[in-house]
Amino acid sequence: MTGGEANETSTTAWDAVFWDIGGVILELESVQAAHAAFIEELVEEHDLEPSVEEAVDAWRTAVGDHFREREGTEFQSAREAYATGVEALVGEDLPRERWEPVFERHVQSSIEPISGAVETIRELARRDVHVGVVSDVDDDAGKEMLEAFGVRKAFDSITTSEEVGRTKPDPAIFETALEKADADPEWSLMIGDRYDHDVKGADEMGIHGVAFGAEDGPAVAYRIESLEEVLEIVERERPDG
Repeated sequence: MTGGEANETSTTAWDAVFWDIGGVILELESVQAAHAAFIEELVEEHDLEPSVEEAVDAWRTAVGDHFREREGTEFQSAREAYATGVEALVGEDLPRERWEPVFERHVQSSIEPISGAVETIRELARRDVHVGVVSDVDDDAGKEMLEAFGVRKAFDSITTSEEVGRTKPDPAIFETALEKADADPEWSLMIGDRYDHDVKGADEMGIHGVAFGAEDGPAVAYRIESLEEVLEIVERERPDG
């Protein structure tokens, strides 16, 4: 199966290549910059007492506490976490329709892809391989990021934790992605930046883990320093089952 941007195809022995978003496609520092700019605007608009630095710390603490409240791999919406952060700074009286458009404006103007991600995804879309996303993002947010980077149509499937109701490394999210791809896990790759969630989680499903910044461990089938190296992997003979 080929990606939506494919104009020509070349064969590969692999069935599927799955991508995480944050830390693999999306440069996380650009997200942090967007959040900081949003918080700075909140501080200025509402004449808040904390400095911008103190407000950023308070925001991150509130958002982190929200995610820590989840049970196991249960999905927790980032939208709700951000709302908790705003409430911690401004209080309950600021309606979402006032701050959410400002937040989205900063995100859309600041986020950047990781070097080589867009080009590698587009090249994979020209191969005879299923190109998919497996990410813990909110469904709409993930798709909007891929759209902003011009690669959403290059993906044959997008599987998010909001859709499945579970986050990595829960088997359910990997099972859903494999079903969409109609792929054999032993002939599939998962590119991730977190060892336990992405690489080990995939390995436990029989998927070959590709570590991009993830820690070392027995589940790492391949380690890459640049995303372009994914193309070298898919050009190789696939491993025996």
